[in-house]
Amino acid sequence: MSVTANAHVEDHSGDHGHHHKETFVTKYIFSQDHKMIAKQYLITGLIMGALGILMSVLFRMQLAWPGESFAIFEAILGKWAPGGVMDADVYLALVTIHGTLMVFFLLTAGLSGTFSNLLIPLQIGARDMASGFLNMLSFWIFFVACIIMLASLFLEAGPAAAGWTVYPPLSALPMAQPGSGLGMTLWLVSMFFFIVQSLLGSLNYIVTVINLRTEGMSMTRLPLTIWAFFVTAIIGVVSFPVLLSAALLLIMDRSFGTSFFLSDIFIQGEVLHYQGGSPVLYEHLFWFLGHPEVYIVILPAMGIVSEVMAVNARKPIFGYRAMIASILAIAFLSTIVWGHHMFVSGMNPFLGSVFTFTTLLIAIPSAVKAFNWITTLWKGNIQFNPAMLFSIGMVSTFISGGLTGIILGDSTLDINVHDTYFVIAHFHLVMGISALYGMFAGIYHWFPKMFGRMMNKNMGYVHFWVTAVCSYGVFFPMHFVGMAGVPRRYYENTAFPMFDDLADVQVLMTVFAIVAALVQLVFVYNFIKSIFYGVKASQNPWKATTLEWTTPVKHVHGNWPGALPVVHRWPYDYSKTHENGEYIIPTQDFVPQDVPLFEDEDELQH
Repeated sequence: MSVTANAHVEDHSGDHGHHHKETFVTKYIFSQDHKMIAKQYLITGLIMGALGILMSVLFRMQLAWPGESFAIFEAILGKWAPGGVMDADVYLALVTIHGTLMVFFLLTAGLSGTFSNLLIPLQIGARDMASGFLNMLSFWIFFVACIIMLASLFLEAGPAAAGWTVYPPLSALPMAQPGSGLGMTLWLVSMFFFIVQSLLGSLNYIVTVINLRTEGMSMTRLPLTIWAFFVTAIIGVVSFPVLLSAALLLIMDRSFGTSFFLSDIFIQGEVLHYQGGSPVLYEHLFWFLGHPEVYIVILPAMGIVSEVMAVNARKPIFGYRAMIASILAIAFLSTIVWGHHMFVSGMNPFLGSVFTFTTLLIAIPSAVKAFNWITTLWKGNIQFNPAMLFSIGMVSTFISGGLTGIILGDSTLDINVHDTYFVIAHFHLVMGISALYGMFAGIYHWFPKMFGRMMNKNMGYVHFWVTAVCSYGVFFPMHFVGMAGVPRRYYENTAFPMFDDLADVQVLMTVFAIVAALVQLVFVYNFIKSIFYGVKASQNPWKATTLEWTTPVKHVHGNWPGALPVVHRWPYDYSKTHENGEYIIPTQDFVPQDVPLFEDEDELQH
């Protein structure tokens, strides 16, 4: 099947260069080349991420110094910060849009969209995605979603303000508060476009991996990056339509008088006509996507980290098949654990115990991955470049953040810390920071493939160490603030004398957050400068074995100028030796996937 499909692509691969002279518009804007689309996703995602980080700094300042006047508030928020004091309504709006931008627009589209597009065709030996046009379309639908989301920031009544989960009734009643009006409608429309692009992209990735693998590229010779992107796309196709249905039903409740999520509502003593619905139904629909979403975000980062670690430890990845099995197990289990977000919603205790069991079960494949990464590092010839440091950092935050998940996954223990900062600390470490580290590792590692130049290593070190220290500086103390009972999403806690002693901890976390945000400017400077002035990259700067490093440095639409490479071996042939102890290729400690098997290896294969 893959050979036939490749032959078809082969027939048409020459068309791009010979028959169509590319203009600026067709090359850089409406490009159908997966490598250019990957760059478009990356840069759009980074811009959305930068805005999300800016919002987090603003509301952290409010938490640290409640009621204080800051000129930056008035400069950025305008009428929402009269005299430089943040308005309570805009606080929740900032929290809502921050969560939306980071979870969906940066870590889902930015991470998965970038690296799935860049690596799937290159690492499986394909000319391009199965459908270049659909690929281009999915990016531009994502771009429209971004524009609509950002447009909501400039509304008279302000953007959506119901938390990033947009629970009813705040999201279902346009008159509930300023952030429930047009801003919420735009949020829902933006998410509609976002889900459509996610489904189009995911279907494209799945078809490409199944149909367009080059000769010899069996499923058990795929790099773990491709396994991660492939399974992530499958999870997306299964779970995103459920969020789409929740958004559509919410729009109907808001605009057409239905009551799917509303019942027995009073506003200022007036009884509204809604009856028969339940906000808990919305929670079920949202979290049926919302929990797989955690793995849609973290699985691509896991795949990237596996690849970067093998390359920079100069060792085969430990437990390749166990890693694939754990990815598949995570994918399955992620769809049957959503109820652990709802232990305090009045859920039947027996059902709560079922969700507790499945939630604790998912720790097993996660632990398999963590142990395998650590074992890959064990006695490796480790190259501590920025990509490797971010990969090791990801393992650290994934383990430390994951341990608190055991507490939150237990229905009895969760009740004590539900909706406190403990939850914020947990998911920011295990999902947010870990996925961000995976993304940074991927950018540093594949930057030469994307732009033909190298990023500055020393600036990369500064970026990693300051980010690593500040990430723990923000989220480690947050666990203790949460255990003390401080609730999340509160504009200020000055009304509660029992939290006065924690005011200094809020200041400490905020200072770390501001420094972490500022050091990202070092990354942005390094990224932009390296695109134009970085040291020119060689074809295979990291001495890696996978197929993307066999393509020329200068991009060609079709990836390989001649015939497609033929794969003869698995993707992690590092430190490969003969029985007599000599390297197979004396000058290097790795064997690329397209190098034929040697005689003694051939015997081993059979």
